[in-house]
Order: sequence, then structure tokens, then C-alpha cells
Amino acid sequence: MRWTGALVLLLVAILVMLQLRLWSGEGGRPSVEALEDQVREQRRENEGLQQRNDALAAEVEDLKSGEAAVEERARSELGMIRPGETFYRVIENAPRPAPEPVE
Repeated sequence: MRWTGALVLLLVAILVMLQLRLWSGEGGRPSVEALEDQVREQRRENEGLQQRNDALAAEVEDLKSGEAAVEERARSELGMIRPGETFYRVIENAPRPAPEPVE
């Protein structure tokens, strides 16, 4: 009977040590929660990047399929015009400096 009591006590002590290690040791619950937070943050970042990739893919498809996007870029970024169009450039009058008095 004495040996069984000591064996039970030993097994309970081992169980307590394992539980402490599970809840507070490396690879325990705090580590798992930190990793879960990192996974959530990475998923959020991946979603943003996926949206950006989708927008870029749509723009590439638009450039491949239609001339409207190419024309818009040529007009806005390169300043190109169509044949037969007249280009007008509006320049606002800058205030002129006051003439210096003649002595």
C-alpha cells in the first residue's frame, strides 16, 4: 500500500510539472497565442496585397484588350494628341514685377 501511495504522488507531481510546462513554458499557450496573432496579421497583409494584385491584373487586361486605356495613358503621361486635334496650352498670367523708378 505504501508503494502505491508513493507512485500516485509521483504521477501527480509529473502531471503538475507537465501542466505547468504546457501553460507557461516554451511552446505553451502564450507562444501559441503569439503565433496566432502573427498569422492573423499576415492574413490581413495578404488580403491587401491580393487586392492590389487584382487591380494590377485588371489594369494589365485593360491595356491588352482596349485602346482606351492606352490612349488615356498616352495623353496624360506623354502629352500626346490625335492627328487633326489642336493642342491648346493655357498659361496664366504671372504678376509682373513693378518697374523700377528711373532716376
